[in-house]
Amino acid sequence: MTQVRSRPPRVVIAGAGFAGMQAAKALAEAPVEVVVIDRQNHQSFQPLLYQVATAALTPADVAWPIRWMLRGQKNAQVYMAEAQGIDRARRRLITSGGDFAYDWLVLATGATHAYFGHEEWAAFAPGLKRLEDATEIRRRVLMAFEQAELADTDDERRDLTTFVIVGGGPTGVEMAGAISDIARQALPPDFRRIDPREARVILVEAGPRILSAFPEDLSDYARQALEKRGVEVRTGAAVTDIDASGVRIGEETLHAGAVVWAAGVAASAAGKWLDAERDRAGRVLVSRDLSVPGAPEIFAIGDTALAKTEDGKPVPGLAPAAKQMGAYVGRVIAAQAAGTAPPEPFAYRHQGDLATIGRDAAIVKRNDMQLTGFVGWVFWSAIHIFFLIGTRNRIAVAFSWFWEYVTFGRRSRLITEPAAPGCFEPKSQGGRPAADRAEPATARRVWS
Repeated sequence: MTQVRSRPPRVVIAGAGFAGMQAAKALAEAPVEVVVIDRQNHQSFQPLLYQVATAALTPADVAWPIRWMLRGQKNAQVYMAEAQGIDRARRRLITSGGDFAYDWLVLATGATHAYFGHEEWAAFAPGLKRLEDATEIRRRVLMAFEQAELADTDDERRDLTTFVIVGGGPTGVEMAGAISDIARQALPPDFRRIDPREARVILVEAGPRILSAFPEDLSDYARQALEKRGVEVRTGAAVTDIDASGVRIGEETLHAGAVVWAAGVAASAAGKWLDAERDRAGRVLVSRDLSVPGAPEIFAIGDTALAKTEDGKPVPGLAPAAKQMGAYVGRVIAAQAAGTAPPEPFAYRHQGDLATIGRDAAIVKRNDMQLTGFVGWVFWSAIHIFFLIGTRNRIAVAFSWFWEYVTFGRRSRLITEPAAPGCFEPKSQGGRPAADRAEPATARRVWS
């Protein structure tokens, strides 16, 4: 008797961020069917979301439709659904759009904001992970100035034009510098009753210094550059409460027109679905080939995974690391599908650290090279433009930055109202694609 496959083995990739998309592309020539599932129809370039949040760029400058990105890959299918669990016994990914059978499963479900047990703070201090977060922060920041223009007292105006950023990592530093720049450079000509240059921007960090992942001299430079822009940098300051009025540090309350959360992230619920070993942030501890221990057909990558470098340190949650993990897992699965020798164990190659403080100021650490100031800012800009997808986006972003540099303006200062809850929720589907109903290829056999 001859066993006949009715279709190629299937790789289901949950999440189309840097890691998931790289895994999908690495499987373009493999003898497999690739199914990419994401709750959104686009991939965002997260390192530049803060520029959307501060009106320097539009959402279309930093995001691309997933279907467009995979339009030329014949073995790839894309579905818009939210992953909700895993049935390991039946090899199925459970989603809002139905169950997807898999032969290999790649979990690239990313991370979300971590409020350290105070989830109620999320309503008052949004984080920055998605386009929706960026446009909401932009709305809050710009609305604060509009409300200040209407305010009757100096105290009201002062409170409304106070902005608190919680967390002194790259996102927090970049947000603080950008809000300071927009207040002092872009907005002053547009207002009559208030002077936006008097806005107060406060960066709060619980640790002893900002940008702790950078060398101390670059951290000190960043702090000085922020303070030159009028940003108040408070280190060793732990936030104890956040509510509608602002932020509380010990017994002091900082009244604020807008608060931005940049203090921590937590992995998605994938580790709970697997009941796998994970760290405090929820990242799944993976083997050297990035598979889940005890489940060689399941891989975790990107912010979902706790991978280790050769010296035992955790691989950082950076875009280059996610891309490397995605490309590696693609090669592993392709080798298994083709019956060839697997690649060597995953080895992370660190490509450096970058952070911008604002106009003319950034810091770069790459091997023995360190850059600061205008030179660092040019290098940072060039690297980020290079990593954007598509010529149109590279030209648009380069032009926007050039125009902003020349005019001190921000072209994307739109205040949009948030959608009413439930307005655009997808309606329940009576059925789902035939591909979703299929059993794994290993279980579908036709005997002749």
